[in-house]
Amino acid sequence: MGEKIKVIFFIYELGAGGAARTIVNIVNHMNRTTFEPIVVTLNYEGSYEKYVKDDIRIIKLPATRLRSAIKPFSQLIKKENPKLIFSTIPNYNTIAIISTVLARTKAKNVVREAAYLGGSFTENLRLRFYGLLYRFVPTVVALSEGVKENIVKRYGVPARKIEVVYNPIDIKKIEKLACENTMPIEHEAIFSNGRKTIVSAGRLVVEKDQETLLRAFTIVNEQIPSDLFLLGKGPLKDKLIALAKDLNIEKHVHFIGFQTNPYQYFKRADVFALSSTTEGFGHVLVEALATETLVVSTDCKPGSTEVLQDGKYGFVSPVGDKRKLADNIITALSLSKEDKEKRILAGKERANYFSAETIVKHYEQVFRKTIGVDET
Repeated sequence: MGEKIKVIFFIYELGAGGAARTIVNIVNHMNRTTFEPIVVTLNYEGSYEKYVKDDIRIIKLPATRLRSAIKPFSQLIKKENPKLIFSTIPNYNTIAIISTVLARTKAKNVVREAAYLGGSFTENLRLRFYGLLYRFVPTVVALSEGVKENIVKRYGVPARKIEVVYNPIDIKKIEKLACENTMPIEHEAIFSNGRKTIVSAGRLVVEKDQETLLRAFTIVNEQIPSDLFLLGKGPLKDKLIALAKDLNIEKHVHFIGFQTNPYQYFKRADVFALSSTTEGFGHVLVEALATETLVVSTDCKPGSTEVLQDGKYGFVSPVGDKRKLADNIITALSLSKEDKEKRILAGKERANYFSAETIVKHYEQVFRKTIGVDET
């Protein structure tokens, strides 16, 4: 047995976000006979830390700001002498690259891009700066083919340096949590009131476009009495609550914040709905499919189009189109039992394509290739 490949996973904190969830899924499923994963964060207590397996070290840097983390992180890299430094999200990638250079070790960086960024002149200029930094790294991981195309176009990174690796989804964990029922009594009562239920999950921010979802729900509720659960926190909460009141649907729209077990809500729902304007991958869509729930989504590129394959595994409508989104939700709610079962079965098979076991093996191949180690 040769020496294990030590990989440091760097992130701001293991908080309630997609990047943290992805890192937890990767490190938990890595082959321990070959790899030694270590998670490094800033000095914060993250809500996802409890999900990291006990044999994985979590090291917290004596810093609470990214810039202040450069020196201690470079010292840690020098001390631990890893083969690889893995990071995700441009700001974190920048700190990881600088810290690795300052450490003056043989460690190599693998940076991950999960979002479809850019558009304005200022944003594109910033992405060009990140692209210049990425020239110092051997491998860039793109969350989807669409994200890869964007990295080539807007960051100026050569396509040969980019590997597409989808998000790893812990299907077994989702199945287990989906069957639990730890929701408050008042939420249970809503699921049992005889009305249809629609669930959506995501930060309450412009990119998730819950405004269009609320307007679509108004149309749905007029034809099919329903309740809508919105899972997530964000700066637009008060504005969305006010909109629900203006639309006279506030009694049937439930803002329930971040949920540590959202899957029980997905499982109980008649439809999972996503109204985003853009998604790098659409992690939550796969999770919903894994809970055997019908999915209705906007064609938020590139994520949903790749996950749902342009409507093969879910109902898809144009971004910002409340009428089409409402029509698709109504169609989903009106399916015959046979058609519903067929769609649920196909969706579950699609979710399994993104299982953590499969995707993490892909990550391990990328890591080996980056440091020039053949798979044995």
